[in-house]
Amino acid sequence: MSLTGTPFLYTLIALCAVAVALPLILWSRVRGPKVLRTAARMLMLLFAQGTAVALVFTLVNNSNQLYDNWGDLLGTSDHVHEAADLGATGTGGIALEKLPKVRQAFTPGKGPGMRAEGGVLVTQLKGRVSGVHAEVNVWLPPQYRDPAYRNHKFPVVEVLPGYPGSSKAWYGTMDAPQQLAPLMRSGQIEPFIIVSPRTTLLPGRDTGCANIPGKVNADSWLSIDVPKMVMDNFRAQAAPDGWAVAGYSAGAHCAAKLAVAHPDRYRAAVSMSGYNDPVAVPQSLAGRSPALRAANNPYVLLKKSRVPPRVALYLSGQPKDGYEAAMALRRVAKAPTTVDVVFIPKSAGGHTMALWKPQVVPAFRWLTEVMDTQPPVRMAPGSGGTTPLAPSTAGSRHAELASGTASPAAAARTP
Repeated sequence: MSLTGTPFLYTLIALCAVAVALPLILWSRVRGPKVLRTAARMLMLLFAQGTAVALVFTLVNNSNQLYDNWGDLLGTSDHVHEAADLGATGTGGIALEKLPKVRQAFTPGKGPGMRAEGGVLVTQLKGRVSGVHAEVNVWLPPQYRDPAYRNHKFPVVEVLPGYPGSSKAWYGTMDAPQQLAPLMRSGQIEPFIIVSPRTTLLPGRDTGCANIPGKVNADSWLSIDVPKMVMDNFRAQAAPDGWAVAGYSAGAHCAAKLAVAHPDRYRAAVSMSGYNDPVAVPQSLAGRSPALRAANNPYVLLKKSRVPPRVALYLSGQPKDGYEAAMALRRVAKAPTTVDVVFIPKSAGGHTMALWKPQVVPAFRWLTEVMDTQPPVRMAPGSGGTTPLAPSTAGSRHAELASGTASPAAAARTP
């Protein structure tokens, strides 16, 4: 029975009802010695508490899409088949342009939000460079299947969840397709392909999007294997100009780090409530040593970079939850690196999906502005195959966010 499936949820609801009924019916009817009666009543209470806790956990998990399956929850899922030393470039000396095309079979995605706005396609990818074998989800914009755009190549945004987090979260809890598809049809937002790969690769560990010989090559999985597969199977624009990466929480840290470390693979990054030093997450493998921390800290990478990367960063955060880290990156950034910082007041809520979901549209408006891609394309209402119309920028505003864009100078200044 699936952890996130409806049958499991309904089973827990039924068990909770039984757990409430049992003491009401049997409490005074228990027979036998006093010790036995006490034990039986204690078991009824424990059963009631256990089912209640399980139901609440399941509702929270389904709402936030933290754990995708029993393996993730129990810490038994291992998606790393090998973790060779791939060197500083993360390629292991492999000439990527000479690798044969990756041909994948895709199936319709299942779960919350996975069938909305044309549906999400899912494939199991065996990373040739990284040694990671895991799922990758792909959502295609409305224009992709329109005959008028059969020769059009689309920009891509690789989206990352937090830790723990499901690769489905951007389609389900974040409602990205439902929020963005109408704006893509009207030309207000670029029709991006949205790709979400699995990021929980080892049991009970946050990989920190790092390459760690003998452990995991998460960086190469996200920045090499997944993009190559997408470009080989879809009409996707080439890297780096056609590619961006976005994330929240631990995924925000990864987004900033990947873009800063690989300006040859990404042109822009969106980071919501991120951090710079991977030691911020106790389970992060990238925080295990000073060398790993420095190699996976976007602040350190920017500060020590001899040639500033040509990337654009959109960083949003609250005081003591991403804002200070964002300001630190803005202080050390030098042209052509650009950094837009969006301050989120405490009144907007805490470190939850409710804070990040409203930021999806503003972040994608920003991506539309900064990405060096073809102009946004607008579909005529009700058309199935039309000539692309002129782009519309109605209602858009640079770095706009519903909860505010103020940048208080009084905020702390720690990297």
